[in-house]
Amino acid sequence: MNVSALPAAHAPTATSQPALSTLAVQAGNVPLTRVSLAYIEPRFKLYLRFGEPARTLQLDRWRRCAVFLPNAMLCRIRWQANDYGRIRWQLMVMQAATPLDAVQRIPGVQPGARLLLHAEGDANVRAVLKRIDGIEALGIAPAATSPAYWHTLANRLAARSPLPEYTAERHAAWLAGKVLS
Repeated sequence: MNVSALPAAHAPTATSQPALSTLAVQAGNVPLTRVSLAYIEPRFKLYLRFGEPARTLQLDRWRRCAVFLPNAMLCRIRWQANDYGRIRWQLMVMQAATPLDAVQRIPGVQPGARLLLHAEGDANVRAVLKRIDGIEALGIAPAATSPAYWHTLANRLAARSPLPEYTAERHAAWLAGKVLS
């Protein structure tokens, strides 16, 4: 998205955030990952459950664009309803990629991301949200957890096996492994 092409009414409102060109220089001129977000009450919500965007652009009254630096982890939830209730509930945990990473094309995510977990449906999304709440209860930011944990959770969901909890010991092992590599 070319920010300079936006009309003044759609220009970003937060002045304390760095410009996209500044973010690109900080990231070593690697492409930033842009994630579309939307909110149309009471029919459609596309929002972040966790993740720290480097910048958020307000496109119009209903749409925003969150910009992430490479390797940032995020969780995006899609919720849709009609006159009779919820018709779709989807949760995706993804990692913004570097130019050397293989990425998956995900609608609303440009240029793509590494998909770590995809949960669809009421029971699966609730189960993952419960695990995210458990991680936060440990005082750990969900975006700082091991990508391998999200892969494990995805595989267990697909196999309909019991889902593992994320523990402080598992997190300490992940951090120790990052230091060694």
